Amino acid sequence: MPEFLKLLSPTEALTTFMQALSIQVEPEVIETKAALGRVTAAPILAREPLPAFPRSTVDGYAVRAADTYGANETLPAYLTLVGEIPMGKAPGFRLDASQCALILTGGMLPLGADAVVMVEPARGPLPVSGDIEILRAVGVAENTLKAGEDVTLGEQVIPAGKRIRPAEIGGLMALGITHLEVARCPKVGVISSGDEVVPPTVVPEPGQVRDVNAYTLTALVEEAGGQPCRYGIVPDRADSLNIVAQTALRECDLVVITAGSSASARDLTAQVINNLGTPGVIVHGINVRPGKPTILAVCNGKAVIGLPGNPVSALVIAGLFVRPVISALLGITQPKPLPSIPARLTLNLPSQAGREDWVAVRLISTNSGYLAEPVFGKSNLIFSLCRADGLIRITPDVTGLSKGEMVEVKLL
Repeated sequence: MPEFLKLLSPTEALTTFMQALSIQVEPEVIETKAALGRVTAAPILAREPLPAFPRSTVDGYAVRAADTYGANETLPAYLTLVGEIPMGKAPGFRLDASQCALILTGGMLPLGADAVVMVEPARGPLPVSGDIEILRAVGVAENTLKAGEDVTLGEQVIPAGKRIRPAEIGGLMALGITHLEVARCPKVGVISSGDEVVPPTVVPEPGQVRDVNAYTLTALVEEAGGQPCRYGIVPDRADSLNIVAQTALRECDLVVITAGSSASARDLTAQVINNLGTPGVIVHGINVRPGKPTILAVCNGKAVIGLPGNPVSALVIAGLFVRPVISALLGITQPKPLPSIPARLTLNLPSQAGREDWVAVRLISTNSGYLAEPVFGKSNLIFSLCRADGLIRITPDVTGLSKGEMVEVKLL
């Protein structure tokens, strides 16, 4: 099949690829306490307001705000203390004019009260009268939370496609939502190919290399929210690769195959992928470095991605294409951007016009900010990424970046 006849930019390739996919999120119900990192499959609505009752945010005295107006240290207001509000219970009384009640943080405001005076600007109970001396005025709702101030009844508190963080778990528990519907983690089949590739447990013979990609990709898939399934190492034979790929396609939602994607007589990956199902290969060749020989295919509605065998290329390209597919399968509507940091480039970086380049850099902290020092290494040297803190993108419309130029470093 023709290869590299038209190289698309990474953005064009991803758009073309995603448009050819038919994505459907599969929901499942799990316990909220086990939902960290999962993605909501449906909007979550509040079944009650939060807070459920008006409450104090400080230790002090529940008051009618109007009774404190004009109060100061030279002309205090005097309020009659009518009781103490028990924690965890509704007050058994209401406040009338010129009355107050002792209240602790989180306590429920009695009827009639609309503010709380903190303990510090108050004195008492005074001898004889038992009154509380108020030394500072408060406004309506000061030092209080209104019922429903955080969440109103029926309000959408979490949309569909939202990744659950600790804050969301706490909020759901506050509303008594102990189970929720999340997207099932997509299964991602990872296949390594190559006669020269051996497992990490094996001492390589001359000419052999240990399998790196299966493990870096497994980690990337887990980090992105997928469930990786390794299918081992397949030799460079079409029949062997076809059998394993067919199994992975049947059992998984996305299949990733590494190696065998460069233009050579022994390249079988594109042909095997193209025969897995229709429409087959959508993109073969992307105008990016590293990762030019990337294959993007849709086989019977499922995504199949052929990655370069070089570890750096495979990991960079997986970030550009595998991550977005996993996000789509999870129903994430607004993928969270990778964390980045501005830095000043330490030297000139040439680039080919029309091609997108990704360069590994090390960050150096200085008094005036960060420096981005390129980490040079060929795409089969995995430790060039291990030594790096992030990647910088050189866009296709320039011929490089200049020393001293500010760049955005996408953190690894």
